[in-house]
Amino acid sequence: MRFFTVLILLAFALFADVSPRVIDIPTRSGVSERLLILSPENPKAVVVLFAGGHGGIQLSSEGKFGWGEGNFLMRTRELFVKQGLMVVIVDAPSDRQHEPYLNGFRQTQEHAQDIAAVISWLKTQTTAPLWLVGTSRGTQSVAYVAIENPTDIHGIVLTSSILYDAKSNAVSEMKLEKLRMPVLVVHHKNDGCSHCSFDLIPSVMHKLTTTASKEMVAIEGGQTKGDPCNAFGYHGYNGVEEEVVSKISEWVVTH
Repeated sequence: MRFFTVLILLAFALFADVSPRVIDIPTRSGVSERLLILSPENPKAVVVLFAGGHGGIQLSSEGKFGWGEGNFLMRTRELFVKQGLMVVIVDAPSDRQHEPYLNGFRQTQEHAQDIAAVISWLKTQTTAPLWLVGTSRGTQSVAYVAIENPTDIHGIVLTSSILYDAKSNAVSEMKLEKLRMPVLVVHHKNDGCSHCSFDLIPSVMHKLTTTASKEMVAIEGGQTKGDPCNAFGYHGYNGVEEEVVSKISEWVVTH
C-alpha cells in the first residue's frame, strides 16, 4: 500500500503544474506575444513550439485555439509534458492577429525580436535548457530565429521542414552553416507535401557543418488523410505522434 501511495505522490508532483497558463509578453513597442504554457513541476527542458501554416493560432485569454489546434505540435502538446518537458506555444504577435498572420513575417527582424523577448522572459522562469521546435512553416521561424539570435537557445528541432518555397527562403536556403547549437531534423519518408520532399533532406543536413551535434530521424508508418501538406497527412505524423514526440523528447533531454 505504501508503495502505491508513493507512486501516486510522484505522479501528482510530476503533473502538479500542468494546468495551462496564458501569458502576454511585451516585445516591440506596443506589441506583445501571447503564450500558452504547460509544465510539469521540474521540467527537464523547455520546448517552444511553432505551428505551421500561417501560424496565427489566435489564442484566447482562456487558452482556446481560434485556429490550428490540429497542427502536429499543437495537438501533441500534452505528450511533451508527459515526457517531462515544459511546453510553450507561441501565437502570432498582437500586431499580426489578422491575415496574413505570420506569412511573409517569419524571416524578419521583427519576428526575431519578438521571439528573443519571449526567450528572455522564459529564462527568468526556469533554468532548464531551452529548445525551439517548429513544424512545416514553423521550421522557417525556428531556423531564422536561431541563426539571427542564437543567445540562450540550447538547440532546435526541425520537423517536416520547408525544403522548397518559391515565395521565401526554404530552410535549406538559409545560412544553416552559422548554427553552433545541436540540431535535430525529423521528417516522414512519405511526406507528400510538394514543399517538403524527403529526397531534399540532404540539402539541410549538408549545411549543418558547425553544429555541436546533429541527427536526422526518418519516420515511417502512420496514415495520410486529405491534403498531403495538412496536419493529418504523413506531413503531420498522423498515427505515429507518440513515437515522434518520444524521439524528439529523448534527443532534447540527452543533448
